[in-house]
Amino acid sequence: MTPEVLTTFVGLVLATNLIVQFTKSIVKKQFGESFVRLYAFIIALILTFFFSKIGEGFQGIIITIINAILVTMAALGGYEIVSDPKAQKK
Repeated sequence: MTPEVLTTFVGLVLATNLIVQFTKSIVKKQFGESFVRLYAFIIALILTFFFSKIGEGFQGIIITIINAILVTMAALGGYEIVSDPKAQKK
């Protein structure tokens, strides 16, 4: 994985997913299941600030935070949770 890949949405989602999946068990043991989502957001936010910061000033910070939220949702499969929260897994 190169820094150029991490500047794309797919690269950020992949990196966030990999980091969270390899460290999720440690975080889950110490803090519980619900903290994993916050942990994933923090990882996505750090990666987004380092590799894909857009704009400058307050507007740039807000856009970067929104992008980190989208990366987190994609990395954790949150789109299905938000779009159809009562779906049954098979």
